[in-house]
Parts: sequence; C-alpha cells; structure tokens
Amino acid sequence: MRVLLLGADGFIGRRVTDRLLMDQELQVTVLGRRDSADIRFDLTTGSPGALARFLDAVAPQVVINCAGATYGSSRTLIRSNTLAVATVCEAIRRSREPARLVHVGSAAEYGPVPGGVPVSEQAEPRPVGPYGVSKLAGTELVLASGLDAAVLRVFDVVGPGAPTASLFGRLAEGLRRALERDEAQVRMPDLSGYRDFVDVRDVARAIQAAAVSAATGVVNIGSGHAVRARDAAQLLVRASGFEGAIVEENRQVLLPAQAGGPVGDHLPGHHLPGHRVEGHRPEGRVATGEPVPWRQADVRTARDRLGWRTQVPLEESLGDVWLETACRV
Repeated sequence: MRVLLLGADGFIGRRVTDRLLMDQELQVTVLGRRDSADIRFDLTTGSPGALARFLDAVAPQVVINCAGATYGSSRTLIRSNTLAVATVCEAIRRSREPARLVHVGSAAEYGPVPGGVPVSEQAEPRPVGPYGVSKLAGTELVLASGLDAAVLRVFDVVGPGAPTASLFGRLAEGLRRALERDEAQVRMPDLSGYRDFVDVRDVARAIQAAAVSAATGVVNIGSGHAVRARDAAQLLVRASGFEGAIVEENRQVLLPAQAGGPVGDHLPGHHLPGHRVEGHRPEGRVATGEPVPWRQADVRTARDRLGWRTQVPLEESLGDVWLETACRV
C-alpha cells in the first residue's frame, strides 16, 4: 500500500515514520519542508492545486497528516493547524484517485470536561485558547470534507523523543542539570492536574492501524486512565535517582523517598476545583494556563474499530525519557 506521510519530523511523526518503514507491505513517501523529505512542500503556503499534482504523481492510497504547530501566534496556529488541513483536504478531493486521510487531532479540542469520568468522542468540544480552537477547526474541515477520513484525537503523549519544552522533557532536563550540579531542587509548573498519558510508540501503532482500517470520524487515542501529573513526575524522578525536591510554583512536592504508593492508587472521583493546570499539547508540548484539571479518554472506539490498545506502561515510557536524556551529551 502506498502511503504519503506529512509531518514526519515531529515528535509523533518520527515514530510513525519508523513504524511504517518497518512494514514491508507499505511504500512510504514523505512530504515536508525539510531537505530530508522526498517531496519539498510547505502546507501553510502551498496551493491545493500544487499539492494535488504531487498526489497524482505519488498516487497514495492513504495520506497520514501528523503536521501542525503547538506554539506561536494565533495566526501561526491557524495557518499550521487549520489552513494547512484545508489545503490537504482540497488537494485530496482534486486528485485523480482520492486517498483515505488519517489526521492527527488533539485532546485539547475538548477543552474542560467533567472530572472523574472519561470523555467520549460524542462530547461537545469546548477548546480553550487558539491552539485548541485551531485544532478543532482542522478536525471539522476533515469531517466536512466528504473524504474517507479518520481523525485520531490524541491525548497526552509521552516517551522517548519528547521535546525539551514538553512537561516531562523539561523535568528530565531539570533533573539532569540538578544531578550534574549537585542541586537540591528542580522547579516545575503546577502538577496538580490529571492527564491521560499515552506513549508515542503506542500512538504510532494507532495511526498505522487507522491507516489500514475502515474507521471514519473521530477516534480517541489515550491510555483510558487519568494519572495525576505529580504522580507521573515521581516516576521520572525515581528513574533518575534524584533525591532532592520538586518545587511547583508555590507548592513543594514530597521527596521521592516520601512519595506514596504506585501511580493511580489514590485517584479521586472528581477534579479539584480552583486549580489552574498546565495543559499538555499533542506531541507532548505544554501550553501555559489551560484551565483543564482533568483529562481522560474513553478509548472504546479505538479498541472496537481499530483493534488497538496501549502496550507501553507509563513507568517504562518515562524511564525511556530519562534514559535518553541521561545519554544526551
């Protein structure tokens, strides 16, 4: 099967590339802005007609869109997450043999949701801020395109390759510096929120499964479990061997030796009102001030329609984040 991959250089895109290239049944072509791409094309400035001509030349049966932006001005986010998606959809419609489209969306599209319960694909999206709005607009364009298309709403991605600006990328770098300099503290933003952390390698498997499936519409991709960010952070701290303290804004976390039981042992049935939480963007990025204390995916659709379940435990995922960081020169 011929696959055209967009956004191969991102956190998720790199893992998708690796996975697709291991499948001898797939013929993968990469389109992007960098010299490493098979086809040089900028989705934010290129025309649908020009992209349609590339599609006709490659004749992919599936287009996988992992491209997008997590930072920047509102204009940058709209161009990268909305206008670019419109270009992709229109180009596929104009091509001689329209391909199936698998588009990577974001849990940020949901915005605030009731605490203590998983959010299903039928929930009314209420995104907060320009990132979530721009991603939701991209999703709506895909759903209204009339194409054979699936949108994977990916929750909070972790694992090796996480950007240093992401929550756990930032913590791992802070731990490495503290250990090198014999410092007693690492400062972090508020970690009181609950998130659905899913390993990037599991996300890549979900994207591959969606590419060869007949599933359409929105599909949540997450672990199906909400974990307090503070508890997840302690897994990374323990992997590093750091014995100092993690200080969150105006709050000091317990030392590793004082931390409680395994992650998830004391999850409440409701969110903590009044807490402002750092929101995690797709590809593991963090955006300050997203007032979403709770995020947990209902993953029954992914299980039933894609035959997909997570395989990488959070402890292993964060252990791999630390291993990669510790080996970085």
